[in-house]
Amino acid sequence: MQDDQPNGNPWLKSLLVWGGVFLALFLAVSMFGGRGDGGATQMAYSDFRGHVAQGEVADAAVGDTRITGHLKTGETYTTVPIPGDTSLTPLLMANGVKASGKAAEEPNMLMYILVQALPFVLILGVAFFALKQVQKGGGGGAMGFGKSKAKLLTEKQGRVTFADVAGIDEARDELEEIVDFLREPARFAKLGGQIPKGALLVGSPGTGKTLLARAIAGEAGVPFFTISGSDFVEMFVGVGASRVRDMFEQAKKNAPCIVFIDEIDAVGRSRGHGLGNSNDEREQTLNQLLVEMDGFEANEGIIIIAATNRPDVLDPALLRPGRFDRQVVVNIPDIDGREQILAVHMKKVPLAPDVVARTIARGTPGFSGADLANLVNEAALLAARRNKRLVAMQEFEDAKDKVMMGAERRSMVMTEEEKKMTAYHEAGHALVSMHEAASDPIHKATIIPRGRALGMVMRLPERDSYSYHRDKMLANLSVSMGGRVAEELVFGYDKVSSGASGDIQYATSLARNMVTKWGMSDRLGPLQYEDQQEGYLGMGGSQRLMMSDETNKLIDSEIRTLVDTAHTRATEVLGREVDKLHLLAGALLEYETLTGEDIRELLDTGKLDRPDAPTGPLRPAAIGGSTVPRAGKRFAASVAAPSALGV
Repeated sequence: MQDDQPNGNPWLKSLLVWGGVFLALFLAVSMFGGRGDGGATQMAYSDFRGHVAQGEVADAAVGDTRITGHLKTGETYTTVPIPGDTSLTPLLMANGVKASGKAAEEPNMLMYILVQALPFVLILGVAFFALKQVQKGGGGGAMGFGKSKAKLLTEKQGRVTFADVAGIDEARDELEEIVDFLREPARFAKLGGQIPKGALLVGSPGTGKTLLARAIAGEAGVPFFTISGSDFVEMFVGVGASRVRDMFEQAKKNAPCIVFIDEIDAVGRSRGHGLGNSNDEREQTLNQLLVEMDGFEANEGIIIIAATNRPDVLDPALLRPGRFDRQVVVNIPDIDGREQILAVHMKKVPLAPDVVARTIARGTPGFSGADLANLVNEAALLAARRNKRLVAMQEFEDAKDKVMMGAERRSMVMTEEEKKMTAYHEAGHALVSMHEAASDPIHKATIIPRGRALGMVMRLPERDSYSYHRDKMLANLSVSMGGRVAEELVFGYDKVSSGASGDIQYATSLARNMVTKWGMSDRLGPLQYEDQQEGYLGMGGSQRLMMSDETNKLIDSEIRTLVDTAHTRATEVLGREVDKLHLLAGALLEYETLTGEDIRELLDTGKLDRPDAPTGPLRPAAIGGSTVPRAGKRFAASVAAPSALGV
């Protein structure tokens, strides 16, 4: 955790360290490099005697360990004499060399003391540095891996309040009690009430769990410590427990405060499921966390808020009263919540007058708060790339298509025949949807490739749905078969493409769930025949229960019956409305993208009232030829990818 005491000027500390390094280098150079001879020529003693004999030496200063002087050419020389050589002096005198004795050098006491003391000074400096590192808090020291890595967030990082949290009103209301306690603890203590020690936020990724925890601290005006569950886990046994202890010690110093542990499932998984000693460290960390939260010592004023999207894997001891007393579910926002979240994020964006947050919220079912923030950001980026000053509704629509279906693939090339088949495929989906009363309204139909799909029909519900009825499921099955049936009717049995693979996969999965999970088969009855193998958020698959061969055959037969019935229903609709199928396919080839209003207007009047509409009535698409009347703009596509249904 961060310490409240100032840590000094780091720049000054670095300057002192480097100054000490340079001083040590200077002393070393002075000690070991200060005995040089100023560039004198080093010569052998025998060569020196030869120069003397030849009369080339001008003078010589003879010492016990070194002889220096000058040659008659002016060059300085130095040599080391042979100990005990008594013939040198007569030789110098005989050749006229100006000779003198050299006094012994007096030792430099200061240099001697520095030479002797330098190793001890270096050892003491290293020891002092190591001790300072050990004493550092926050786990930043060389030996500080037992310190907590929790960070103290202040208003410098931006104060967050409940005004910044939208779309999760129920969760916010439930946590306001914690805020009231932090503001006025005496009001609760007067009646003997105790605030919950911990709150567990449960929800899908991106729903705003971390933001909600910061809003609690912002509203209460108390310190907010944040740490991830993975920060407790280390390869050394006992380090995680040490970090937990240090975290609570620091929290006590700042009480009342909030400690937020993100992704607590990294350390709070159920104990006893590991093999051998592989999970000793995690279990010791969890044990220490349990003791700190509800042990013999009271942690008054410390509220633990944790977040996870996997509450099913947490240890039961962590969820009992006295520790995490309450679980707050942070759900995916509904249409009203999405509208509120969009309003919060749109405050930062200059909007055009035609932007309607309610319409965008209606078209984004299942979006989390993070998804909606990303949507607003993508719209702003699109407007910037288009050199606009305001973000209009068109940018939000394009951003939504990009987020939900992928970016447009206009760089691919598709033949006119493939283009025409895609248009009829999507027209088949749209036409069957228009004739199914239980189907959701069509929002958009397009033959512009996006992601892995060559085309798409997107349907949007009028409101959020939390359960589906049998008639709507049967309608969805018929709509999913509309694209395949349109290809069969227009191009023939042998020309059916692989574009319906995604539709077939969807229809098969829906029919299987109707039979094996939701009890919508009269022959099998309201029984469960598959077990869902998944985690908390629907991740995973399903496994068929142990049954007899006859029951398995009956399940497969019922699934086949549902899909075949949907295929027959789509065939009846498109066979009866084949003229409208040609008209709708021609409009898709002309405009590439049609809105739900365009499709309804076209089917009702046979023409479109659009600014880019051609003069004269819209003609149906030509069949069997290599050209298409009024072909739209060239665009990408070359692979037959499954066409998305948008359901």
